[in-house]
Amino acid sequence: MKHEHVHPHAHDQAGGHDCCATKQQPAPVEQACGAQHKAGEHQCGANHGKPSPTEVASAHSHHAHHTHGGAPQSHAQLTTSATLHCLTGCAIGEWIGLAIGVTLGLNPWVTMALATALGFVSGYTLGLWPLVKQGMGWGQAFKTIWLGETISIAAMEFAMNFTDYHVGGVQAASLFAPQFWLGFAAALPAGFAVAWPVNWWLLRSNVKKPCH
Repeated sequence: MKHEHVHPHAHDQAGGHDCCATKQQPAPVEQACGAQHKAGEHQCGANHGKPSPTEVASAHSHHAHHTHGGAPQSHAQLTTSATLHCLTGCAIGEWIGLAIGVTLGLNPWVTMALATALGFVSGYTLGLWPLVKQGMGWGQAFKTIWLGETISIAAMEFAMNFTDYHVGGVQAASLFAPQFWLGFAAALPAGFAVAWPVNWWLLRSNVKKPCH
């Protein structure tokens, strides 16, 4: 009887080839994980540098609590800054509306309505711009500020038009009449004085964010 003799070295070589072949083939699970990891890195890179609307508003709020020198602002200082910002926006639209109404000889009430509408437009625009400038969309920015700005602008516009009407600026014959400028000059501090406590409460209650 003949016995077949298989050399152990040949078996080891065959086994070695099989082992190497197995090692050279990456596991499907590892391939899938690697693909997901790369996809995640790619997505992260695509979103990098694009802050969310909430992050933008939060950054503005944090920045507004500090002056350019780095010292923290008091609540009164924040209120004054926010009121002056609102007054600037309202005054632009208010003056344009008064100028159009007086030039066209419109009824004083129509002139004040036009001035109020344009005051809201310019006030909203000046309030939206800092957020839009930082990357927030116009719609999202409006949702962020609309309530606080609406209350603040309404109080300011009421005070400005009330004062202008009783001083007689809105009834002036033309833009060159001293009465027109006297009425507008008196309306500005009146608007600030009425809106300041309103903004103080809005900021204290977090209804309005110090985004300016």
